[in-house]
Amino acid sequence: MMSTGPISQNTEPPPFLYYPLDKWTSENIAEYFMWKGHTELAKKLKDSKISNRHLLDLTDQDLLTISITSETDCKETMRIIKEIRTTAMPEYLKIFNDPIHGHIELHPLCVKIIDTPEFQRLRFIKQLGACYFVYPGAAHNRFEHSLGVCHLAGELVQAIKDRQPQYHISSIDILCVQIAGLCHDLGHGPFSHMFDRKFIPLAYPNGDKWEHEQASVDMFDHLVKKNGLEADFAKYGLTDVDRIFIKEQIKGPSEDQSRRRKSCDDWPFQGRDKSKGFLYEVVANKRNGIDVDKWDYFARDSHNLGIRNNFDHLRFIKFARVLDVDNELQICSRDKEVQTLYDMFSTRVTLHKRAYQHRVNVIIETMITEAFLKANDYLKFPGSNGKLFTMSEAIHDMEAYSKLTDGVFDRIVFSTGEELREARDLLTKVLQRKLYKWVGQTKPKDKISKKKSEIKAEIVSKGREEDQRALEENLIVEIVSMDYGMKESNPIDHVRFYDKRNSESPMVIRKEDVSRILPSEFTDQYVYLFIKRDDPEFYKIALDTFTKWCQDQKLPLPRGGSFSNAEMTPYKRQNTDTKENTEITPLKRQSSDTEENHIGKKAKHNLFC
Repeated sequence: MMSTGPISQNTEPPPFLYYPLDKWTSENIAEYFMWKGHTELAKKLKDSKISNRHLLDLTDQDLLTISITSETDCKETMRIIKEIRTTAMPEYLKIFNDPIHGHIELHPLCVKIIDTPEFQRLRFIKQLGACYFVYPGAAHNRFEHSLGVCHLAGELVQAIKDRQPQYHISSIDILCVQIAGLCHDLGHGPFSHMFDRKFIPLAYPNGDKWEHEQASVDMFDHLVKKNGLEADFAKYGLTDVDRIFIKEQIKGPSEDQSRRRKSCDDWPFQGRDKSKGFLYEVVANKRNGIDVDKWDYFARDSHNLGIRNNFDHLRFIKFARVLDVDNELQICSRDKEVQTLYDMFSTRVTLHKRAYQHRVNVIIETMITEAFLKANDYLKFPGSNGKLFTMSEAIHDMEAYSKLTDGVFDRIVFSTGEELREARDLLTKVLQRKLYKWVGQTKPKDKISKKKSEIKAEIVSKGREEDQRALEENLIVEIVSMDYGMKESNPIDHVRFYDKRNSESPMVIRKEDVSRILPSEFTDQYVYLFIKRDDPEFYKIALDTFTKWCQDQKLPLPRGGSFSNAEMTPYKRQNTDTKENTEITPLKRQSSDTEENHIGKKAKHNLFC
């Protein structure tokens, strides 16, 4: 019960004194102030419903709004609140030893989420999908990446809070951003992006419209409800609005909301208003792609792949400031960091080229996708109300979807039924390294808008009539795109900077003002051609057909290939007196027009196309 008058300091301390801070109610706080002899202050705090949710973030300005106006009362109130925070038994944070970020501390509510089967499922989904079959070190999973993103999200927002207290970032805001970082990948399926970018578009009607971000939001709701975490969210002061904020950070605004926002200044979010809109740029930055998700996977993937990461996220955090840009608050950086940000996006392209879209990784994921499609109707997973779902159907039932991991691969490989024989044989070929063969690649000058099936049909039509059936059955076309994250656009054009003399005025830094040797275009595209048949003769037929298509399309002639490499003779460029007379001369000439010489000429043509 609440006391009616001042309580002498000699009386017994209130029983809640050593409770964890999250258990202190507004009545407890008021009673503590009365125990200290401050009846008036206790009444004002109780009437304003100041609870444990507010204690960590209460400021002098907040005290003025609840009519604690005198300097003496303000100082005494803040002193006692600090005393409560120190006295109340803290609930200990859990420490994780991460190979990338070192020892990181996570909030008890984050630990509650981690210790659920739905989150633990991420331990069994490879971060880089089939890349593990190419790079032996790429064995890390979505689980550890999610912990890293959670940690970095807290670090960035805490740094902004300490640097710019005028934006009133609360401990609840920080916790919500951390949870969003922790849960942003809950919706990934087996082999990560292979599932949502290759399997689902082929296995499910309108599957190309489905995104793992929506599945992450659905899985988050499922996780909270199934494990009864509503009470834990309330325990730490998080409301329904805060949970909406978490989900909005994961998914971002819809295309329709984004269009309305640009055209009529319609704020698309419900979780936080425009005064804290910059918080939506921390986990998944739709404005320019600079976010903590990338920072973690750049560092983590580079570490495990053995590729150097040239971006220092800790330095970016040191210089991050929130500024008003056209009536919207944005996270900005120092002007001298512009080259570092170009390096960051260059790292992204390097990782895509050398790992994520490495040609061997591409064809292995294609083979696994083909096996999953063949097995889809025969593998069932129990979902809601005991109903069974296929892999492609499970995306709409989170109980069934929570059963999908990379373990599907082993389930097929170790199967014995005749119905899974084709799928089993394909995955066995992957394990035996009997992969589909690479014919070659070409690089279009302009972006190709055609579908893979259309390009394949065009290539097949260039073959001899007697070869077209075999070409149709055995050719595989893959279109690979690599960019800075915003397709043809330069993401740095969407970043705002400040200088040390005028740290509150945002500015644009154009590419021309940074360096003349930066890229003039920000996207690359390749057409890869593979064949299913392990046959050198058929390879030559496919290569000739591919070459004819490239000539017809006025594209560079194909380079590389599984069988051509053994035939290619090295050539070097011999310089004569003038550039106009420069020609390509073979290192070793054949004495007569033999078959070997003919192959050498063909190799010369392929090598320098």
